[in-house]
Amino acid sequence: MSLPGKLQRAFIYERRLRRLAELLAQTIPKSCRVLDVGSGDGRLAWSLLQRRSDLAIQGVDVMMRPATQIPVKLFDGTTLPYPNSSFDAVMLIDVLHHTVDPLGLLHEALRVCRNCLIVKDHLLEGFAAGMRLRFLDYAGNADHGVALPYNYMSEKQWVEFEALLKIKVMTKTKKLDLYPWPVNWVFGSGLHFLARYAKSDADAQGG
Repeated sequence: MSLPGKLQRAFIYERRLRRLAELLAQTIPKSCRVLDVGSGDGRLAWSLLQRRSDLAIQGVDVMMRPATQIPVKLFDGTTLPYPNSSFDAVMLIDVLHHTVDPLGLLHEALRVCRNCLIVKDHLLEGFAAGMRLRFLDYAGNADHGVALPYNYMSEKQWVEFEALLKIKVMTKTKKLDLYPWPVNWVFGSGLHFLARYAKSDADAQGG
């Protein structure tokens, strides 16, 4: 494992995993069947299920890990292998900046979901944002063979995407506190967001 990978595993991984699970448990509506796009080994989804036993989660990924904590299907990164409206919610957690066509994948996510879309991703905002985000991505993903196109977008671009997709912002926060101090001071503030969107004019079910 590379030195950045070792540092990420030692000081970031577990805290980030736990914090994301806490935030998602507060964000996803009740009793949802959820598709986790880019689920990896499924540890995040499994951690979420420990907090939300009312959920059912299916994963998809472009790479199959040797072992996964939830059921995971292989997909081509472009077309999700499910019919329209197969899931109550679809979540994409730090996935879209790994794709060359994030808008296309968002369209696919909306196709297979009935009610809401949960997105956690990066914001290309602030001093040396690109450099800081590239370091994070490399440390967390290079050793696993994950594609690294470093396709980050500004807040303005995300707002444009929301308008194009005709999705309604239900909740959105940039205060995630994913990392311990002082890592969060360098790599946290202003570089991340978590949003829950309602599909079209439909209200997302539950709270």
